[in-house]
Amino acid sequence: MSLKKLEKAKVKRRKRIRSKILGTSERPRLSVFRSAKHIYVQAIDDINGNTVTSASTLSEEIIKTIDKMKKMDSAKEVGKLVSKKLNSLGIGKVVFDRGVYLYHGRVKALAEAAREAGLEF
Repeated sequence: MSLKKLEKAKVKRRKRIRSKILGTSERPRLSVFRSAKHIYVQAIDDINGNTVTSASTLSEEIIKTIDKMKKMDSAKEVGKLVSKKLNSLGIGKVVFDRGVYLYHGRVKALAEAAREAGLEF
């Protein structure tokens, strides 16, 4: 497949997924972005159009502890961190938005670690 076709497929996938889910202030959308080295997650309130909280492998709270970890283990730490941040805000339920990524690998590890830390989705 050419690069143009892949990008069109990603956009189509993102629109299809995003049309089915919506984040509110009580139950924000947990959006995941995965790059080659890092993973980022945001809790987004789509009604008001703002980010409730965010975490990534570059977050100050965990950057020292995940320095020599593998990417799967660091994704788990990010999941735990975002769950801890949301629980401190009094939010226990979210809507998971995997974006264009398959629910596999680092995305799955992040989601399951967030579930184990107390988030419900």
